Amino acid sequence: MERLDPPLSPHISVYRWQVGNTLSFLHRFTVVMLTLAAVILTVWLLAMASGPGSYLRVASWLESPVGVLLLFGWTFSFFYHLCNGIRHLVWDAGYGFETGQARASGMAVVAAAVVFTVIFWMIVVTGGGS
Repeated sequence: MERLDPPLSPHISVYRWQVGNTLSFLHRFTVVMLTLAAVILTVWLLAMASGPGSYLRVASWLESPVGVLLLFGWTFSFFYHLCNGIRHLVWDAGYGFETGQARASGMAVVAAAVVFTVIFWMIVVTGGGS
């Protein structure tokens, strides 16, 4: 008797790229990044409670180019996740499901996250105008 292999699920190459796929991935990726940020925040707080030596080591790492890049990424992750959460609340109310509206709101979320991140870092770098 000949053995038949079961049918395989459609492979990812069967599907074409869509904006929604990328935004969904980005939403999940920002959750992972924000979780990592929460761990680093905890380390920073523990270092602060442990004394000046510990705090200075962690603070100097966060002020390094890698640390600043991570802080910038975490800021974008925060604003993207916030804006996308608002988008999902609108969806929960039953609005914005049409393809064009969903694509436009997704692009608006990305644009808003970029703008909010840049504004936040402009305030951080300039000291908030004080």
